[in-house]
Amino acid sequence: MTTKMVRASVCFTLLAPGALWAGATAAQDYPTRAVRIVTAPAGGGNDFSARLVARGISGPLGQQVIVDNRPTVLAPEIVAKSPADGYTVLLNGSAHWIGPFVSKVSYDPVTDFAPLILVDRTPVILVVHPSLPVKNVKQMIALAKAKPGQLNVSSGAPGASNYLGGMLFNYYAKVDILLVPYKGAAPAMTAVMSGETQLMFASPGGSMSHVRSGRLRALGVGSEKPSELAPGIPTIASSGVPGYVCETLHAMFAPAGTPAAAISRLHQAIDRFLQSAEGKNQFIKGGVEAAPSTPDQLAAIMKSEMATIGKVLRAAGVKPQ
Repeated sequence: MTTKMVRASVCFTLLAPGALWAGATAAQDYPTRAVRIVTAPAGGGNDFSARLVARGISGPLGQQVIVDNRPTVLAPEIVAKSPADGYTVLLNGSAHWIGPFVSKVSYDPVTDFAPLILVDRTPVILVVHPSLPVKNVKQMIALAKAKPGQLNVSSGAPGASNYLGGMLFNYYAKVDILLVPYKGAAPAMTAVMSGETQLMFASPGGSMSHVRSGRLRALGVGSEKPSELAPGIPTIASSGVPGYVCETLHAMFAPAGTPAAAISRLHQAIDRFLQSAEGKNQFIKGGVEAAPSTPDQLAAIMKSEMATIGKVLRAAGVKPQ
């Protein structure tokens, strides 16, 4: 996106004065009609974040902001093929840039999109069945090394945070814990609570009530720093697995080539909402943390995660299906 913005500014100086005035007027007028946020089906984390953002920015933009729910695999394709005019944007999870490592897609998450803003983040929490004789991450690692291939971790679909949580733990802790796939987070959680599996890298929203009730034991959180979503729980990285970070991220993108003025206007409105006390509280109530970024920071996060997680998945022999 940076390259395109620079080229645009170079070309801008070559335009006739009338064109300059027209461009400035267009930038001031944007948006003049409804903005559409394309995202995954209703009821999931993508939809939750998209609806909060839509409500938070429609007033400042002075236009209706519509949430358009589409099948998860189609949402990015729709936006990538939409006019690059700032009126159609994507809100997607980190599977947007991690997914291509495990599934074949028809778009390039880097070249087909202009990063807009990181919206929120949710760390995984390493939880275990209370019967497992471990009280912290170091004890978990020791047990896993003593029983290679004998412990099971509940896992969702390849690319999901609970899947990546286990893959990253195996890689960084140098252990061999078997990932057992389930058709979603709910059955995976049921499995670890029943003792069918011994551990899970779960979301705070899906696990903390069970931790408080004693049905699960929390050992560590996958954020870089302690998270207010998991009060009192140390980070996995500080508990014996240096470098370990596993979080679900939601971010927004525009089609590649979207004018810098539209990107700037949208970013300003979204950032202001995410930075507000109201915005932060609404996200925390939903079990996620607002985490606004600049477009360049989002691009850097994508690059870093694609390099790190791509390396881990390739080492495990995972290929796009």
